[in-house]
Amino acid sequence: MIYFSVAPIQRSAVLAIALALFAIQPALAQEMLRTLTVTGRGSQAITATLADVSLGVEVQGKTAQEVQQEVARRSNAVVNALRGSNVSQLQTTGISLMPNYQYTNNQRVLVGYIGRNTVSFQIGGDRAGQILDGAVNAGATTINNISFTAPDANLTDARNVALQRATQDAQTQAQVVLSSLNLRPNQVVNIQINQATPPSLPVMRATALSADATPVLPGELTVEATVTLQISY
Repeated sequence: MIYFSVAPIQRSAVLAIALALFAIQPALAQEMLRTLTVTGRGSQAITATLADVSLGVEVQGKTAQEVQQEVARRSNAVVNALRGSNVSQLQTTGISLMPNYQYTNNQRVLVGYIGRNTVSFQIGGDRAGQILDGAVNAGATTINNISFTAPDANLTDARNVALQRATQDAQTQAQVVLSSLNLRPNQVVNIQINQATPPSLPVMRATALSADATPVLPGELTVEATVTLQISY
């Protein structure tokens, strides 16, 4: 008597069908999920109440020792004046001493040395002009740059408002597009946040100040944010 077994063949067929269905399901799900991607933008303006300042002393002279001593003398006077003005985040940001060459008849000739010492600090924007004048009177010879910002708490509040506005803008765009096509939004399936840092206001550069008080106008900063939503429908 001869016996035939079909069970192993049936199990293999069932397994093959199951695997095929398993592979097809994600594709079907992806095809059935219709989505719209929109990017919203929002912004919030705030007053720039703080000034970040970089200034320093530059001295030229015949000998390295002479230059270094004069740089130290003027730098100490400037630092003492700034400390007396209660500036914050005062720190040294650069010190240099280098030979000063001139070229005559294609020959390099040492004519002296150049020494520099720079410091940075933060001060209220309304006091920036007064502090700059005081630093120059104390011995500062260069004002490298001034940029403006706001306290961290103010920046955080502005970012939150910008994010809210960006989200609302994205939702409004989606609603307009879908309603124009007689479609209705379902739910948000993906969110992407791209925050932009607030831009600094134009930098002021100078090498000397007049005898009159220097006007410094901080103005406003604009904090921007973008939010991208993927919405099913």
